[in-house]
Amino acid sequence: VKIKDFLLELGVGFAFMGNQYHLEVGGQDFYIDLLFYHHRLRCLVAIDLKMGDFQPEFLGKMNFYLSALDDMLRHPDDQPSVGIILCKGKNKTIAEYALRDMRKPMGVSEYRFTKKLPKELVKELPAPRDLQKLIEGEK
Repeated sequence: VKIKDFLLELGVGFAFMGNQYHLEVGGQDFYIDLLFYHHRLRCLVAIDLKMGDFQPEFLGKMNFYLSALDDMLRHPDDQPSVGIILCKGKNKTIAEYALRDMRKPMGVSEYRFTKKLPKELVKELPAPRDLQKLIEGEK
């Protein structure tokens, strides 16, 4: 999936900051799959991509990323960072127990591939050709 297509799926307001975004913590290297800044929410958004089903330990990793982002990258005027874990599948009960007492904003969702946007999203998102014009104009 191309980054342009992924951004279209996310919606308006996301600014791409990087893939495999590097963080050095305690002398060790860590990499966030995708990092965005959402200008309306005024926060960093970390996305962790998982090829398998949701596992509770994924939350520990995301919590670590969000804490590091808040300490190292977050501007004092920004809201706390948000984490999204995209998995091939999830067991709702396991996800609910894993998330129950977490204090940072995180979510677990399944992903699915589609070639066409749902009708209710089409009017909310810019047309691909409009984005292409913007991208080509910035080169």
